[in-house]
Amino acid sequence: MTEQAPDLAVSRKSEHHPTENSTAPKSRWWIWLIVAVVIVVIVVLWRRSAATSEAKAGGDAASRPVMVTTAAARQGDIGVYVHRIGMVTPVYTVTVTSRVQGEITQVYYREGQMVQKGDPLVEIDPRPYQAALTQVEGQLAHDQAVLTEAKIDLERYQQALNRNAIAKQQFDDQQQVVLQDEGTVKNDEGQLANAKVNLEYTHITAPIAGRVGLRLVDPGNIVQANSTTALVVITQLQPITVIFSPAEDELPQIQQQLLKGKKLAVDAFDRDEDRKLASGTLLTLDNVIDTSTGTLRLKAIFDNKDNALFPSQFVNVELLVETQHNVTLIPTPAIQRNAQGAFVYVIKGDQTASMRAITLGTTDGSVTAVQGLEPQEVVAVNGFDKLLDGAKVTVRAPTNASGGASSQGQQHPTGQNNENQSAPSGTRSGVASGGKEGGSSR
Repeated sequence: MTEQAPDLAVSRKSEHHPTENSTAPKSRWWIWLIVAVVIVVIVVLWRRSAATSEAKAGGDAASRPVMVTTAAARQGDIGVYVHRIGMVTPVYTVTVTSRVQGEITQVYYREGQMVQKGDPLVEIDPRPYQAALTQVEGQLAHDQAVLTEAKIDLERYQQALNRNAIAKQQFDDQQQVVLQDEGTVKNDEGQLANAKVNLEYTHITAPIAGRVGLRLVDPGNIVQANSTTALVVITQLQPITVIFSPAEDELPQIQQQLLKGKKLAVDAFDRDEDRKLASGTLLTLDNVIDTSTGTLRLKAIFDNKDNALFPSQFVNVELLVETQHNVTLIPTPAIQRNAQGAFVYVIKGDQTASMRAITLGTTDGSVTAVQGLEPQEVVAVNGFDKLLDGAKVTVRAPTNASGGASSQGQQHPTGQNNENQSAPSGTRSGVASGGKEGGSSR
């Protein structure tokens, strides 16, 4: 018992008097707190400095003039077009078949050859039909002789009857014999005509002018009468038509022009619309609107003198509905839009930009007719990412109303051209409706 007392005393002393190792970690958290506060202060000061520098830089940038390119609005003409995909369709396509049976002895046409009406195409062995014709001619000659003899007898019976030498019944019987012989001759004449037609059918000629397709038969083949097997297919190329289907909403504008007696011009372009293939006129309209698509089929006709249009070819069709005269035109890139509608930046004489609302009319993708601008007013065509209402501008080389650079005439400080540049009429565009924005349907 006396030996355990010192150990107990030492243990109690340790509980009531902590050592240095136990107090050191509790005093270090003040150091970390100070470090954290210093870091926060540094970050806050850095952000304030950066924001001040950015605001200063923004103010400097806002005060600098915006570099823009300008174009002068002009007065001119612009066309209202209907754009659609069309398919070239021949006026006539003829599939030539045989109307008589026989062996093909000659094929006169070459594949892809242009033929005229009446040109020989195929020859069928004519000898059986020539023999049939000769036979019918012989039968006709025989029956004509019999008829002549019956008429001579009838004349004799008439004289005898006048002298009361024969009975009236005998004369009447001879009259009927003459009528019977006349019927026989008539039948022979019909057979002769049929034999001539069959002989003519052995010489197959082109029923229309056009291009023949690939050769379908060769000499030596046996063809059947009235068979559906084609001997040759001929397609007329000059003139040729194109069928396209505008929307029913565009029909009133087209009908309005047709009722005035106007011939509407139609142009056909290639797939990329880079090259005009042919020019023609609107021929006719279909008599019913397709309810499944809401479109109406129209047919245009083209002379196609150079054979640029090919049957079943798809082309881009532009129907010129009307030409709007003396409208204000600006480059389409100058037009901007916001929640209120379309607007442009008008560059004034003091080198500042002024936002102005406009009403859009017909457009063609590069030129647009607008209301709300006067001819010769200058508008910006680029630099819109920095341009604001009232901003100072610096004008680059001006452009004309089609968006290209202009080098004609002395330039005003605003980029306005002194010379009144004329506009090409018939600009390719879409249909505008109700004075709102019109767009190409391509």
